[in-house]
Amino acid sequence: MKRYLPLVACAALCAPLPLLAQDTKTHPAPSEIVASAKAGEWVAIAPSDLLVMDLAPDSKGKARRVVIQLMPKPFSQGWVGNIRKLAAARWWDGTSINRAQDNYVVQWGDATEKKALPEALATMEAKDYVTPDWPSKDWIFERADGRPDAYAGAHGFYVGWPLAQGREGLWPIHCYGMVGVGRNLAPDTGTGAELYTVIGHAPRHLDRNIALVGRVIEGIEHLSSLPRGTGALGFYEKEEERVPILSVRLGDAVRDVPAFEYLDTNSASFAAYADARANRRDPFFNVPAGGADICNIPVPIRRKAK
Repeated sequence: MKRYLPLVACAALCAPLPLLAQDTKTHPAPSEIVASAKAGEWVAIAPSDLLVMDLAPDSKGKARRVVIQLMPKPFSQGWVGNIRKLAAARWWDGTSINRAQDNYVVQWGDATEKKALPEALATMEAKDYVTPDWPSKDWIFERADGRPDAYAGAHGFYVGWPLAQGREGLWPIHCYGMVGVGRNLAPDTGTGAELYTVIGHAPRHLDRNIALVGRVIEGIEHLSSLPRGTGALGFYEKEEERVPILSVRLGDAVRDVPAFEYLDTNSASFAAYADARANRRDPFFNVPAGGADICNIPVPIRRKAK
């Protein structure tokens, strides 16, 4: 397995804890570090890399929109390509949210499983869940010595995304809000027509078993707050329980989608933010943890200031 030199952002996670009796400095909270990040440390997300899902209004008539950022190259691109084709064909219009399992996932697609799919969708194999190692200056990781990842040899970030690394290569991680592809038993790997998002504790056991294709960057509350399904695995048992999907479009096909940006994971501000998440020293905390699971270091994403 290739080993790249760890950069300061992730090396900070394993830094020795300060002696509390000697630490009289006032430390900023992670949110304060993010708020003070320089404009040049934020990276724009292209509208074409967004998937915009509009749900039927809630019981009070309020609109519900979920914005998903699609996974960048070279990860999961067969499934991402299918998702782009499905959105262009307006395939999800008239489908529904069909499952809400507590502390796990919310899932959507065609409840009947009879709706015809667009032609020429790609078929992927299980090997495509993992991307072979490649040397990239944008890949930063925390080595496994000292504080091992329970699911991988190492973990870190690539252009704003959490990844894990093992002997076979790199793969995306099932953190809160990540979007994956529903499938049947192997060798089926799913087309991308059936999607889910994580709404509970990170189910890392799914890594390398299901394709991850993106993450919810706005509107997760419209999914995480849904009533839990009473059927097996949280599926809704009655049609009226399902939430209708009005439309799903790529971001560059939506006139009023806002611009988004993420905090550069190679920036000094992200290094300070990651350290603050791993070692909370702001006034509320008495004992810094001395480390953090990668899913407890969510990459900051915000609407771009006008």
